[in-house]
Amino acid sequence: MALTIVGLGPGDPGMITRAAWEALSHAREVFLRTRIHPTVPHLPPGPIYHSFDELYEQAHDFAQVYDSIVARLVAAAAHDDVVYAVPGDPMVAEGTVTRLLAECQAQRIAIRVINGVSFIEPTLAGLGVDAACGLQIVDATDLAALDHPPINPDHPALVVQLYGQRLASDVKLTLMNQYPDGHPVALVHAAGTPEQRVEHLPLYEVDRRAVSHLTTLFVPRFDASPEAVASFEGFQQTIARLRAPDGCPWDREQTHQSLRPYLLEETYELLEAIDADDPAKLLEELGDLLIQVVLHAQIAVDEGEFHMAEVIRRVDAKIKRRHPHVWGDVDVRGSAEQVKANWQRIKAAERAEQGQAEGGLLDGVPRALPALAQAHEYDLRARRVGFDWATEDEVIAKVQEEIAEIQQAATGDERFIEIGDLLLVIAVWARWLGINPEDALRAANRRFYDRFTYIERRVRDEGRAWESVGLQEMLDLWDEAKRATK
Repeated sequence: MALTIVGLGPGDPGMITRAAWEALSHAREVFLRTRIHPTVPHLPPGPIYHSFDELYEQAHDFAQVYDSIVARLVAAAAHDDVVYAVPGDPMVAEGTVTRLLAECQAQRIAIRVINGVSFIEPTLAGLGVDAACGLQIVDATDLAALDHPPINPDHPALVVQLYGQRLASDVKLTLMNQYPDGHPVALVHAAGTPEQRVEHLPLYEVDRRAVSHLTTLFVPRFDASPEAVASFEGFQQTIARLRAPDGCPWDREQTHQSLRPYLLEETYELLEAIDADDPAKLLEELGDLLIQVVLHAQIAVDEGEFHMAEVIRRVDAKIKRRHPHVWGDVDVRGSAEQVKANWQRIKAAERAEQGQAEGGLLDGVPRALPALAQAHEYDLRARRVGFDWATEDEVIAKVQEEIAEIQQAATGDERFIEIGDLLLVIAVWARWLGINPEDALRAANRRFYDRFTYIERRVRDEGRAWESVGLQEMLDLWDEAKRATK
């Protein structure tokens, strides 16, 4: 007993191969995955033709359809020779075939694949594109469901089997995470049939055109700058080239430790862009921070420590493990507090599995955080177990108490301690007011910078020396700067 899988070609009867025609002609029965294919009416007479079209109407999704088809074919092939015919080539975008190969191997059923011309060859001919240019082939359903790695924008792609309007919309939204709305694309309809046509359009219009099961979307490479790459993988190659023997001497000399100040600097510049609410600056600073991340990963590769793929795989697994309400069946009913509580339970379970001792509430706060941000995080964590004042009035009283202790301090060491205590309590008070103290101080620093530089500019514009400017005049200019910013 054996199973023969035949490719029917893309739709033009003239593209059926001689081997496929002979296999169909000599078969007693032929199972068609679908009759909805232009070649089916022209198949050789003689065999009894069955199809699985009714399964598409009964099942909830393609996985159910494919499983049912495989089960029926394997059961039939266990007792008789079976011919199964699919559109195009059996090994191109045919979900049932890969399942059949695995199942027949498991049950020791002989299987033969007769290749055919797929829809890809006439699609590429219609587009004038060579597949050897790094062409990617992605199933539309997988791409829309985010079950497939994203398309690499440095290479062209075919998104195949764009069978319906809703799917086209989902695919469009997925692609618009990587490409500009107006990125030029093409819809190839009925490739390999007399009705083949190519429709050029911007990406945002993809779901505004008629599509069918014979429609393929072509996405050209992203050519915003021919000298630059647009993919993460391509950027990794750029950084690897910097550290290559014939690359940049400075980059080759860097270590994790030597790059530490630059990582901090780029992080703070990114925060500045966020505080300024400047999207253009944010775009630039995210790129500068990314340089640091990829540089550290490349140093690790060069030193034999780890690869970027391990970094991404580990953090991706962590995200999915800690979000069972997204990648699992945990119900948090939309509550952010429930999500945070569940997150903490998962982290504790992870530490236990790794044989790590249960850490204290404050142990996970980075020691290198800015002091005010660290104080705020310590306060938030202590509050989880009820370590907090009962009312805001009690916090204010504590602030006043700390101010009095500073005034009463007799030595520099005592004042040092009491100033620290005051700042810590101020951080707690800020939390009571719903304010992040680090953000508030950063904003205050920015206001101080703007107002003081206003004074500087006025003094400089008048050609005066600082010695000629009294304190009261400075205070007046300060108030003038405040009014100007308001």
